[in-house]
Amino acid sequence: MMMGYLFARAGVPVTVLEKHGDFLRDFRGDTVHPSTLEILYELGLLESFLKRPHQVVKELFAIVNGHTVKLADFGHLSSHCKFTALMPQWEFLNFLSEEAKRFPHFLLQMETRAVRLIEENGRTVGMGVEGKNGSRDIYADLVVGADGRHSDLRQAAKLDACDLHAPIDALWMRISRRPSDPEATGGRFQGGLLLVMINRGDYWQCAYVFPKGSYDRVHAEGLAKFQERVLALAPFLQERVGELDDWEKIKLLTVQVNRLREWARPGLLFVGDAAHAMSPVGGVGINLAIQDAVAAANLLVRPLLAGAPSLEQLQAVQERREWPTKRTQEVQVFIQNRILAPSLAATTESHELPLIVKLIARAGFLQRLPARMFGMGFRPEHVDPIIVGGGTRRAHPAT
Repeated sequence: MMMGYLFARAGVPVTVLEKHGDFLRDFRGDTVHPSTLEILYELGLLESFLKRPHQVVKELFAIVNGHTVKLADFGHLSSHCKFTALMPQWEFLNFLSEEAKRFPHFLLQMETRAVRLIEENGRTVGMGVEGKNGSRDIYADLVVGADGRHSDLRQAAKLDACDLHAPIDALWMRISRRPSDPEATGGRFQGGLLLVMINRGDYWQCAYVFPKGSYDRVHAEGLAKFQERVLALAPFLQERVGELDDWEKIKLLTVQVNRLREWARPGLLFVGDAAHAMSPVGGVGINLAIQDAVAAANLLVRPLLAGAPSLEQLQAVQERREWPTKRTQEVQVFIQNRILAPSLAATTESHELPLIVKLIARAGFLQRLPARMFGMGFRPEHVDPIIVGGGTRRAHPAT
């Protein structure tokens, strides 16, 4: 949606496909990091964006073996917004689509799903789609696969991915929140258990993290045992944990960390989770995807205004974004393997802090590192002036 907005603003005709009839689904990634807020500022959209319902997170905390520890402080970032905004993704998507519809070059087709790629002479030239009005073909100078870690288009293109493995999975759920509850967003570690709690105002968005492959055991132990584990980490939920009275309310996230070896083929480009599935560590998935969108727009607007981009021009997007993606995944894998997995393997209660957590807690300047790495990323993107200014109009369809 962000890429569609940027292309349309620059004068490139663009069609965005969404297979559902609306955006009202319970997404897991609702964090809008300072890097994304800075992009909205550059586009002149920040003020109206922040009028949408959201919560502000300036610091991240964790309760580790009974100790409250500040892990990240966004207050020192050199950006206009020194905080992370928590906004339901449907709000963000509705906001972007409403802004994009102001441009005559933007078309959003709901209830339309891409089911196959159309290729001619070794080049992708369009997609076969299915929608409420039946099946049809859409032709384009560029097809962008932004359909997530289970991308249908990626499977159709038969592209090879490098799997970095993840030792964890997570169960996502929501529990109502009371004014007397703690304010802080963060994780709770104790005795081999981990619960991440995100303050969403009137409810908690929670992730119960557990070793990969053990979901069947957790499920077989039953809801009463699961509720007991949640209470062991957040006792103040005593009167509300009963809201988790059906496994349908508890959604499994099978954590993946991978990336394509090649993000592009002639006429075809992948971005976001379709190109690189991120761990939930740091909540950076949506923000890395938006960085991809900005980089792709910066690099491809001029070629698209002139015609169809070459394979080399598409590969330039991967060259630009692969390095920060790799570095971010390396940090995520380190945290997963060196901190989360050992914590989940603990079989006895401890009142000690892990060494790395102890260092962060004692040295305030270290709290700026995770804020910088996850809040802004290893290579923040900035919007090209040709996009901000509206570009040069093109009359025939581009993507």
